[in-house]
Amino acid sequence: QEPKAPSRPPTKHLPVGSPVVAMAASRIVKVAMLATLAPLSGAMSTQVEANPIRKVVTMLQAMQTKVTEEGEKSQELYEKFMCYCKSSTGDLSTSIQAAEDKIGELGPDIQGSEEKKLKTEEELKSDQDEREAAKVAMSEATALREQEKAVYDKFMAESSTNLAALTKAIAAVAKGMSGFLQTRSASVLRSLLASSKDVMDTDRQELLAFLSAKEGEQYAPQSGDITGILKTIKDEMFAEEQETMATEAAAVKSFEELMAAKKKEVAALSKAIEQKLGRISTLGVKIAEMKNDLGDSAQSLDEDKKFFADMETNCASKTGIHEEEMKMRSQEIVALADTIKILNDDDALDLFKKTLPGASMSFVQ
Repeated sequence: QEPKAPSRPPTKHLPVGSPVVAMAASRIVKVAMLATLAPLSGAMSTQVEANPIRKVVTMLQAMQTKVTEEGEKSQELYEKFMCYCKSSTGDLSTSIQAAEDKIGELGPDIQGSEEKKLKTEEELKSDQDEREAAKVAMSEATALREQEKAVYDKFMAESSTNLAALTKAIAAVAKGMSGFLQTRSASVLRSLLASSKDVMDTDRQELLAFLSAKEGEQYAPQSGDITGILKTIKDEMFAEEQETMATEAAAVKSFEELMAAKKKEVAALSKAIEQKLGRISTLGVKIAEMKNDLGDSAQSLDEDKKFFADMETNCASKTGIHEEEMKMRSQEIVALADTIKILNDDDALDLFKKTLPGASMSFVQ
């Protein structure tokens, strides 16, 4: 009794006249020829020592196993490829979304930084102008103080000389004018009386007459006391000198306070200018980096989108090819199974023996 084919799951059989069955039959004929050629080409022309169909069935079963294994291997490779497609497209989707988010953030960030940089530059210009104005004010105040100091020094020198001359004149009058008219103090006193607007004309005339007297002459005041007039002029000049000194002291104090305030202002503005220059430099570098990052992100996004589209196309194409291969392989397995079933039938051996050539004919012929 011939062995039966190994058990297998129920298989959907194809119509006998289908192209797949015809293709499988063609392959089976070739296998049968190879399997039977050797035993029939010798002394077995009239008798078959063994069942040749069994050998064909065994070979077809091996072919069926190989096709099944190829299908399993193909399915495994396909699943790995689809896993790669899924993970890669997922990674690409994440990368694309991240790039789009980053580009969406970089645009406003660049605009905000540029506006901040522009505002800082305007503030820097204002600080520089204010510092320059403070320096100009300091320079003008210094020049004015020097002029006032020169006027003050000249006034103090003249006042000191005039007061000294008046003091000597008062002393000389008290002593009887001995030798005073020929002194430098008398000359100074004459110049003072000639130029001073604070001395009354009557007093000026009386004093000039007094100073014009010749040595040894006794003076006889025509209007008031010469000594009283001189003392009055001296007191007034001394009071003016004291007032001028007080004014000078106040001016010096005001100048020093102004200079201290301006120096403090210049120092603060200089520090602010230095800080703003650093901020502008930092913002400039940051803006340049963000613009480069934006360009790189846009380029990367474009490349990722192209690669994503290509991958989707390739993965979809691979799915179509795999499905077609699976369909063809399934049809081939069904054809092999149907053929094996036919050859395992008891009538197949009798039919095969009846169709063998006679002893007088070689199998090759």
